[in-house]
Amino acid sequence: MRTPPNERLTSDIAEPSLPAKAESERRCILSGDISARDSLVRLAISPDGLVLPDAAAKAPGRGAWIGVTRAELEHALADGHLRKALMRAFKGAPLTIPEDLPARIEAALARHLGDRLGLELRSGNIVLGSARIAEQARSGRIAALLHASDSSEDGRRKLDQAWRVGNDAEGSGERGTVLPLDRTALSVALGRDNVVHLGVAGHAGDMRAAERVLQAVSRLVHFAGNDRTRLTHDDGRDLPGDASPPSGGAAAIDEYVKD
Repeated sequence: MRTPPNERLTSDIAEPSLPAKAESERRCILSGDISARDSLVRLAISPDGLVLPDAAAKAPGRGAWIGVTRAELEHALADGHLRKALMRAFKGAPLTIPEDLPARIEAALARHLGDRLGLELRSGNIVLGSARIAEQARSGRIAALLHASDSSEDGRRKLDQAWRVGNDAEGSGERGTVLPLDRTALSVALGRDNVVHLGVAGHAGDMRAAERVLQAVSRLVHFAGNDRTRLTHDDGRDLPGDASPPSGGAAAIDEYVKD
């Protein structure tokens, strides 16, 4: 079929752009707060009714979501509020809530972070060794900087300074994240000896690996109650208590957790 004279082969009307996909949200069954799904922890029930953490949020069936800290969960478990909330979430299904559920959740989140770090290491996105981290940090090739809970203040300070130089953030007091995992736990997770510090490779234009790691870090840090790990005074000095090793450690990685 012949195209009529002066008629365009394509439409003059621009195709409407598709709206950005909304981030999935869930409501915490204990606080009632609505948050991004990836920032919450999913609980699922086994076929025999045992309530278990589902850190990867992949278990089949109905789930319940929590966004509270471990201390808040322990209180809700002790006063019966957790059982009531779970009964509502699971529509009255028979439930067994293990007394060590808070510990199981923290262990599951630690294992999930360890798995993520292992995946990023195999993909070439993890930088190890203080000298190598410092060199790449100064050149702006480290998107996220992480420290073991038992790392020395001096070691953290030197790498943090190199990271600020690479980020053009000198004088900002910005620092890497102190994890609620010690060097033994990180070494187990990565299959390497004496992992004290690690960098996630990336730059301003490519933060994908860092975002994946920091999402797993954020959930663990929040649940463990260690949100102070990135806080500083305006002059960059540590807040009181910031250098104390947080809870967790090697046991958090080694403990078996059924997701």
